[in-house]
Amino acid sequence: MSRVREPQPRQLALARWAGGLGAVTAHALAEREGIGLRCAHARLAAAERAGLMRGELVLAGAPRLYTATSAGLRACGLRGIEPGRVSAAGARHAIVCAFVAAWLEHAYPGHRVLGERELRRDERDAGRALASARVGGAGGDAAPLHRPDLVLAPANGEGLPVAVEVELTVKAPQRLLEICRGWARCGCVAGTVYLAGADVLRPLERAIARAHAGERVALVALATLDERFVPGAA
Repeated sequence: MSRVREPQPRQLALARWAGGLGAVTAHALAEREGIGLRCAHARLAAAERAGLMRGELVLAGAPRLYTATSAGLRACGLRGIEPGRVSAAGARHAIVCAFVAAWLEHAYPGHRVLGERELRRDERDAGRALASARVGGAGGDAAPLHRPDLVLAPANGEGLPVAVEVELTVKAPQRLLEICRGWARCGCVAGTVYLAGADVLRPLERAIARAHAGERVALVALATLDERFVPGAA
């Protein structure tokens, strides 16, 4: 009988990262670890062979998206989260979010980056908003929560987190206004950063101005992060 190999710590870390974000790419891993793209592809392929991750080419011409399998989530101990699923409609957003998450980890080593899936679980466990805005109506406790795509939180737990929104498509003006108002009055985050594609910059500028949210919401063009690989940035 052949001996089953135990997953390597590096592979378990990959599964946990992908599980928290929902999906990752080789480009994002290369940015996160400071390694070459070929090496990143090899690491993800090895994790897939080990049954910890599943790679899928969702969009033609776009990077392959890797999600953690049920076995991978169990092995890495990531509780309360289901395996990620990426549709063609959400693939572009998932690709950019993974790269932004990696970029943030690289740029802010004293912080940890959480995906929306981990935030949802943590808020469910806590029974309250931890880094989400109340949107709609008067913004009271009865208003529904709007969760950011990513959260940049101090690793030592001291201080408030920063909400990070990755905006690639233009929302309806009223909806965008309501979300900006929600972030403007959100007391559980230090502020909100919008990383937006070129087509979304002007609508977001107008929404932030109308919501009087300029002191709480910052707008950054995605293209300023890294022009090597941010699909839809320009």
